Amino acid sequence: MTDARLRRGRGSLAVSFFVQGVTFALLVTRIPGIQDRYGISDALLPAFLAAVPILAGVASVTTEKVVARVGPAVVLRWAQPVVLLALLGVGAGTELWEAAVALGLFGLAVGALDASMNMLGVNLQRAYGRSIMLGFHASYSLGGIVGASLAWVGAHWHLSLFVSYLPVVVVLLPAALVGSRWYGAGEHRTVKGEAGESPGSGVAFALLLPLCLVMTFAYIGDSTVSNWSAKYLQDVLGGSEEAATVPYNAYMVTTLLGRAVGDLGVRRLGAATVVRCGAVLAALGFAVVAVAPSAWVGIAGFTVLGFGLSVIVPQTFAAAGRLFPGASDAAVARLNVFNYVGFLIGSPLVGALGDAWSYRGAMLVPMVLVLVTVVYATSFGSREARYGGGHERPRTVDVG
Repeated sequence: MTDARLRRGRGSLAVSFFVQGVTFALLVTRIPGIQDRYGISDALLPAFLAAVPILAGVASVTTEKVVARVGPAVVLRWAQPVVLLALLGVGAGTELWEAAVALGLFGLAVGALDASMNMLGVNLQRAYGRSIMLGFHASYSLGGIVGASLAWVGAHWHLSLFVSYLPVVVVLLPAALVGSRWYGAGEHRTVKGEAGESPGSGVAFALLLPLCLVMTFAYIGDSTVSNWSAKYLQDVLGGSEEAATVPYNAYMVTTLLGRAVGDLGVRRLGAATVVRCGAVLAALGFAVVAVAPSAWVGIAGFTVLGFGLSVIVPQTFAAAGRLFPGASDAAVARLNVFNYVGFLIGSPLVGALGDAWSYRGAMLVPMVLVLVTVVYATSFGSREARYGGGHERPRTVDVG
């Protein structure tokens, strides 16, 4: 495989991550607008929101079977346009059943997209011979910031959902289709003789389980920030309505920064060390939030959180690829399910604890869970496993 093809594959996959970041942010940040458009009651809204990650988890498991036949590049090539068109469908409908169909299609396509995107990222990292996975997730974070900003513009100017979504889909859909020509550079290549897996054998769940727990804990932490940071700042710390919008934005920015520099840390220190540091930082952030005497101290805690959590998820996918080099696509598909498990657990867990106990106390639960990641850091490889495939290629053949 030529260096030029690898660079094109890396660039096109980064575009795919960016597009998905924009798309997902446009959906989740306009949930109040979606609720108003379709007249979804507060009692019914959780069912609609829960359906998306549940269907995404089902699709992620199904993707494992499909990828075995056609490869992850084909799945991603067609899943991403469906996600974009489903987003447009959410903005175009007027009846409740139309919202259900569009959100259901969005969930199914997102599951296939997330799984195939990370499969290609893991395999491209192996082909490169050095850590590049965090860079892909940095593209996703950048897309999330852009998408949230576009959603703010739409809400500020009182644009309809369809009018807000249409220009974005018109621009991003052709870009995704053009970029998909080079996804093949990240197709799976069987690697012999690496620990934990022989080519063609199955994925041993006992080996994958620690990474599944880490993924779940990371997304419990992430969903806590995305769903509760604004309410916490305003209701618990006495911040203004404007200040309540700051924590999530600060979290997104530091997530982007952490991922932008994280690959360099992995190359120099190893994945296990980076994950340990990230878990400790994230726990520290939650601790600061829990004891914060003022809104600005709380914002500082959420900012630290972004740096800590930013490195965990990308390295968890990369670790699955190292553990099962002969079946990395299957390992990534199964691991990806726990992304949605964490999302489904996190927000209700914090809400229930906050109502029954206190929201300060509730913040200690994700703190403890993310700190448990330190115990499982050995699953991310030895100090020498700095690069994607558990080995280093000579620097003279590094590309990109």
